[in-house]
Amino acid sequence: MERLITTADGSHSLMSPLFNQQYHSLQGALTESIHIYINLGLQSKIPSPHPISIFEMGFGTGLNALLAWQLAETTQTPVHYTTVEAYPITLAEARQLNYPSLTNTEDFLALHQAGWGEDIPLSPYFTFRKENRTLQELSHRRQYEVIFYDAFDPRAQPELWTTEIFTNIAAQTAPNGVLVTYSSKGIVKRALQAAGFLVTKHRGPGKKFHVLKAVKI
Repeated sequence: MERLITTADGSHSLMSPLFNQQYHSLQGALTESIHIYINLGLQSKIPSPHPISIFEMGFGTGLNALLAWQLAETTQTPVHYTTVEAYPITLAEARQLNYPSLTNTEDFLALHQAGWGEDIPLSPYFTFRKENRTLQELSHRRQYEVIFYDAFDPRAQPELWTTEIFTNIAAQTAPNGVLVTYSSKGIVKRALQAAGFLVTKHRGPGKKFHVLKAVKI
């Protein structure tokens, strides 16, 4: 199966043969990541009087991490970024992705070349840690101000969209911490609410009607 996809805004994504799902919206990978995870998520916590801790469920192609790194540099905001990925793409696949040219940075491959299971200071403003395991296996080391929840669709990975999962995440989320996700399905909204988040719908990118933003209360 051909893995590489060009989405509607010209940015690349990949297809997962394991889950038969693409990693990003076909309407635009870059558009989706900026709209949901950066503008609705991380940007809402900047400026910050202290370093910001981010947790990402699903490192995937690394696009969300790259954009967070760029924003940290631009705003000179120290960010500690932790991400978990049970099924990492290969370095060869990462090299095919056109994110460096679209974002005008050569830093992208450093994310994929970074070792697993250790804090790596990629710049004075961005410390990166990735874990090669499932979310259920992960032992968290800190509380997070921002959660990028980017697992595959609930139809493909229903075990990652449950009240139990979100309750565990809520325990690692700082008061008033923000969780953002592309999924606005009722089961996701109800699971987040049951876990103690205040959930609101927001306009999605492109033709997508809604995405969710959840605040730890």
